[in-house]
Amino acid sequence: MKDKIILQASSMFMSLGFKSVTMDDIANEMGISKKTIYTHFSNKETIIAVVTDKIFEEVSSTIDHICSIEKNPIEEIYEIKKCVMEHMRDEKASPWHQLQKYYPSIYQNIKARQFNFMQECVLKNLNRGLEQELYRENMDVQFVSRIYFNGITGIKEETLFPSSMFDGRTLYDMYLEYHLRGIVTPKGRTILNNLIQSTHD
Repeated sequence: MKDKIILQASSMFMSLGFKSVTMDDIANEMGISKKTIYTHFSNKETIIAVVTDKIFEEVSSTIDHICSIEKNPIEEIYEIKKCVMEHMRDEKASPWHQLQKYYPSIYQNIKARQFNFMQECVLKNLNRGLEQELYRENMDVQFVSRIYFNGITGIKEETLFPSSMFDGRTLYDMYLEYHLRGIVTPKGRTILNNLIQSTHD
């Protein structure tokens, strides 16, 4: 039952937002009593912590698998983007904005874990890109990896990039192209242009 509650809560949080969904909503959707939920979770915040942890682990595991294939670094970034988009497909209510606003300690914990995970992943990608002469040799990989993280988390800020103005999927595409065009060599640019062209075909 605990796993079913996590699954249902995860779907509802991603679709409706962490703040918007109540314990009653989860119970009603599952056709169980709220008391049943409380036998497994002490409060809503506990469920949110478990759900965000589960989502983080799922996304990290998929990204690890993509990186283990060792495609060329530019293709790898686009594969990771597809993975993240797949996990975000049901987001309709800026759930991460709600998490940041109403559950800041959980948000900060997840953001710190994201940073540590992405630092390792992005640094490997950048160094492989340098080895393959796809990225500019004069760039500072520590600087670029941190700017990348700042940008990728920054575009989720509802106040800066309101969903009424920017579509999430398009926003991610624009940021990725912005990031890569700043670091690719002419050789890398050819691969990037082909990838962008193929996604528009």
